[in-house]
Amino acid sequence: MSATSTRPLRIALVAGEASGDGLGSGLMTALRQRLGAVNFAGIGGPQMREAGLDAWHDCSELAVMGLAEVLRHLPRLLRLRRQLVSRLEQWQPDLYIGIDAPDFNLPVERRLKARGVTTVHYVSPSVWAWRSKRAQRMGANADCVLCLFPMEPPIYQRFGVDARFVGHPLADAYAMQPDQSRARAQLGLSDDARVLAVLPGSRIGEIQRLLPTFLDAVAELHEAIPALQVLIPAANGACSDAIHAVLANHALAAKPIVLDGQASTALLACDAVLLASGTAALEALLAKRPMVVAYRIAALTHALVMRLGLMQVRRYSLPNALAGHLLVPELMQHDCRPAAITAALLPWLQAPGASAALLPAYRAIHQQLSGNASTKAADAVIDVLALRR
Repeated sequence: MSATSTRPLRIALVAGEASGDGLGSGLMTALRQRLGAVNFAGIGGPQMREAGLDAWHDCSELAVMGLAEVLRHLPRLLRLRRQLVSRLEQWQPDLYIGIDAPDFNLPVERRLKARGVTTVHYVSPSVWAWRSKRAQRMGANADCVLCLFPMEPPIYQRFGVDARFVGHPLADAYAMQPDQSRARAQLGLSDDARVLAVLPGSRIGEIQRLLPTFLDAVAELHEAIPALQVLIPAANGACSDAIHAVLANHALAAKPIVLDGQASTALLACDAVLLASGTAALEALLAKRPMVVAYRIAALTHALVMRLGLMQVRRYSLPNALAGHLLVPELMQHDCRPAAITAALLPWLQAPGASAALLPAYRAIHQQLSGNASTKAADAVIDVLALRR
């Protein structure tokens, strides 16, 4: 699989969920600005399609999380991966970029690398948090790992793996000083309203598992703050359907507003955030909003993780990992209960100024991650491609 001088460069990209779709879109745009004519194909979402991806599948087909959930979907995922590899072998890409989704992407990268294709993995698996031995094996799969966070490259470099910190594109998308009034005007909210943003995840399974608990907490919050307004951004149409299905089974004092996307606007507009662990926690930090991270995985998955000793850290969320200490509350597994969520959120909703103590740490992390990450990632990809030719 090698490029010919008679055709444009062929770059295959595979993103596994909505956050990867945004990363892929930014990278594709930066690569095209530098390389000119490029053909992009693979698996992505609406943002990558808009950037010019010939999407063979939608990234929502890969959005499965947790050992138990993966096992349930394993036959379908293995079939999809076989189909992808077969199509890639026919298409003959010059470069393959796996965006996150390591359990899906790494075997594809290994197969293509063995056939002479340059491979890059964009977004390090959370080797700082769990299954750290994956860092040692990454060199067999990817020629380079593009890391979003500064604590990641040293872990890889101990094993001789080319890993580069490029920063996070989201840090460039948020202003250091957010404009709450503007965001509220965009959503038709008054400046004196009390607003909670609820982000239950971008996977259907997460929404079905977490949103009922989140809504029970919202019901308790309404008792203390009757005028509380609740925003629930939906990552896509399928997530919107799942959110509405859960809402249909909950009688709330005030109906939440379900937004079509607009997560960043909701985060900027709100006084506090209730969210699932993941990229949304980083976005809430960049929006400078107090948050409660609440998460619960399937019981079987949790039992397997604990039994096998796969977890290396006590803190799960990105804000706490980047800060190096407990910056925001984490309510995980058995602690993910309505009463605990309500108790953690209420002080910030009743006195929004109480969150000012978070701002110095938020700003320091924001500064560290910013600096044209998509451009840095594109430059690293081009450098790796040149080294491999």
